Amino acid sequence: MASKRLFDDSDRDAEEASDKRMRPNRPSLASIIGEAVRVKNMQSLLSGLEPLLRKVVNEEVERVIIRHRHGSNYTRSPSLRIEAASSSSSEQPPKLQLMFTNELSLPIFTSSRILDAQGNPMQVILVDKTNNDQMVRTSLPYPVKLELVVLDGDFPGEESWWSSEQFNRHIVKERTGKRPLLSGELNLTMRDDIAPMNGDIEFTDNSSWIRSRKFRVAVRVSPNQQGAIRIREGITQAFVVKDHRGELYKKHHPPMLDDQVWRLEKIGKDGAFHKKLSAEGINTVQEFLKLSVVDPQMLRKILGIGMSEKMWEATIKHAKTCNMGNKVYMYSHANYTIYLSPICQLIRADINGQILQGRDLNSYNRVYLEKMVSEAYSRWNELEEIDQAVLNDNVALLTQGEEQFANNHEAAAATLEYDESKYFGYVPSSSHSHNNELPDWELNAMAYGFSKTGASTSDSEWPN
Repeated sequence: MASKRLFDDSDRDAEEASDKRMRPNRPSLASIIGEAVRVKNMQSLLSGLEPLLRKVVNEEVERVIIRHRHGSNYTRSPSLRIEAASSSSSEQPPKLQLMFTNELSLPIFTSSRILDAQGNPMQVILVDKTNNDQMVRTSLPYPVKLELVVLDGDFPGEESWWSSEQFNRHIVKERTGKRPLLSGELNLTMRDDIAPMNGDIEFTDNSSWIRSRKFRVAVRVSPNQQGAIRIREGITQAFVVKDHRGELYKKHHPPMLDDQVWRLEKIGKDGAFHKKLSAEGINTVQEFLKLSVVDPQMLRKILGIGMSEKMWEATIKHAKTCNMGNKVYMYSHANYTIYLSPICQLIRADINGQILQGRDLNSYNRVYLEKMVSEAYSRWNELEEIDQAVLNDNVALLTQGEEQFANNHEAAAATLEYDESKYFGYVPSSSHSHNNELPDWELNAMAYGFSKTGASTSDSEWPN
């Protein structure tokens, strides 16, 4: 019995030894950590060698290119150099840089063409900043492919320069399910130091959905043409992109005569003031200004008490910045002919063969002049439109050889002064002489180039 138990124990020991040989050895935690440290050290070594290898390779490339171009001058700037392509932040900033020639025209709306501040297509040029950061326009001896992208408005922050990696990280792409953020001809070619943006380049989305709420348009060398030359990207100022529907409601500065009246400040499209004016047939800025000249009290009555004095002043001030153009309107009656500005201001009157303009209008019968202007206003569609230059020529011919009109009644005569509450205000002429101001009739005539004698005010001066 004892021998049998010994035999069984020896069999069990043999089986356990066989199981140990069959099971693979498991690595310990310490060995795993050691292996990771060795791999990390190798990666760090390779990362450290990479800039050095790049520098060596680019120096060799530069040496070959310089040897190949020895004795030739292909550029405008003598300081044009081949820069290392390394984008490491530890490298010196590149000396070549792309730049937009002008700032953008603001505001910018979606589906509206991007233009410069002068209303012309944007242009990109190449500059060299080698000489103490002074920008010298330069060029390359071969075409350069460029690409337009959109950047976050916060970039580059306080940094005066950036690496390619930093630039690429701040490129803004379209929102999910939206069209490309920038549409149009986004690929440019720079030849002879300039790349015009002639295509219809437009934004397809507003900028309200990013943190900064602003975009920048940027230009860079196309990734397909990245080589030994490092050219710094060019960027515009930061700006807000608004939806196109906002453009439909924006005010015009300055307004045009044929603009809809809601283009004026404090008058909203389809708002209460707009509806009140439309009900009275006042649909354009010109019609608004005409009534403000002939009968401002009626205009205030139409707008109602909802328009405060401050709002009224803001609207009138904006309306008066309107460009009046060079047209004059003539209204003829049996014994008189009057000439009015596009907003119904009296410029000149021919009454029974007597020509009145400038100060002569101020010494004439105020009520009679008011009646003539009011009648012309009521028949505005019947007035004849003539050019200001034609009227100037006719006045000069009619007055040629005639004596100047005397001003012997000026001290005692009553003059007319424009007032927002009453256009034909009765003010003694002494008040004008005291303040060295011209009456409104004279201002109207001077604005259209007429002097008292009929000559252009640019050729003669008003008498003192």
